[in-house]
Amino acid sequence: MPTEHPARPASRARPERHASRPSRGGPVTLLSLGHSCVDVYQGAVAALVPYFVAERAYTYAAASGLVLAASLLSSVVQPLFGALTDRRALPWLLPVSTLVGGAGVALVGISDSYALAFAAIALSGIGVAAYHPEGARAARAAAGDSHTAMGWYALGGNLGFATAPLLVTAVVATGGLAASPLLVLPALLGAVLCATALRRAAPTGRGAGAGGATGTGGMPEAGESDWRSFLKLSGAVVCRSIVFVSLSTFVSLYVRQRTGGGPASGTAALTVLYVGGAVGTVAGGRLAARHGRVRVVQGAYALSVFAVAGVVFVPGPPVYLFVALTSAGLYVPFSLHITLGQDYLPTRVGTASGVTLGLTVSVGGLASPLVGALADATSLRTALAPLIALPALGLLLLRGLPEPGARPAAAGSGEDR
Repeated sequence: MPTEHPARPASRARPERHASRPSRGGPVTLLSLGHSCVDVYQGAVAALVPYFVAERAYTYAAASGLVLAASLLSSVVQPLFGALTDRRALPWLLPVSTLVGGAGVALVGISDSYALAFAAIALSGIGVAAYHPEGARAARAAAGDSHTAMGWYALGGNLGFATAPLLVTAVVATGGLAASPLLVLPALLGAVLCATALRRAAPTGRGAGAGGATGTGGMPEAGESDWRSFLKLSGAVVCRSIVFVSLSTFVSLYVRQRTGGGPASGTAALTVLYVGGAVGTVAGGRLAARHGRVRVVQGAYALSVFAVAGVVFVPGPPVYLFVALTSAGLYVPFSLHITLGQDYLPTRVGTASGVTLGLTVSVGGLASPLVGALADATSLRTALAPLIALPALGLLLLRGLPEPGARPAAAGSGEDR
């Protein structure tokens, strides 16, 4: 695998601009909207935590255990789905997994049993896990020669995260947890969008192959795998994941404590965390087109150290500013993690997607109950303080990470850019 790729040739700049915004009704747009619908269910789990604490008197550890339920099976299952999609394309997974993800969250409030709630959220986690490797492969095939187009696809998922607290509040704050079956509606819409995207993409041949090994379907041409760089990148994503999932789980409760506000103040903080991420994702793609993916990712991790410290230590309303900065720092590298991982393992695109979107991200859910247990024993502020060190550790792992070089345009679509 090539090491440093200096400046992008001017001849490559024009395709990046043309591909920067998906065409209305095109496969990337539809996949992005479908991604939004499925990622509602990742954001919904954290958004439900305050309602479990209030309505069912769960401890912090018990409530964060539900976040664990969404992550536990996903952390194992998602790379397996990624390896499976390396062997053959499974486009039908997109609508089916969206429905499964929605059904799990919809079932979470129909019983007072903690075990059933845990099982329902675990089911949702499996659905979300099954979606992402195939979704990332299909989006990369449809996006063309552009970081930014992949940024738009990732934006869809982040918008799903951002709208989850508002959707959960609208449904659960008015009808209680028993109204959770209404939360299945985004899944129904998402399944339709994914099916439509696949139907429109089929005539072009994109997404028809298993991706990565042959250079067909817009995927990178086969090349030498750089496992060392991939593992370093994966370690950094683990650090980012623990910070993000822990803040997603507890920032609503924490900001209510720091500002003395009611439920609305907590919902606002969670919304800022997610909406800021939506903006950061698009910015990340544009910045990478100018400065390179590795440099942008390193800068984002550096920003996160400062921003997380502000969330933990700055009192009162200014905490919202630091929540927004944290969101930007955590989300600017989001789509870049995906494409870097795919380019470090060009013959195992599904596996790379499953790890960067699944295994490493899900580790955050595995760590969340530990943060909850520490908060029960001490305080939320004490439990969140160690999160400051994790982006710094991620930055150390990213030092010396090579920028994958451009592949000859004649060999494929140049998708790695």
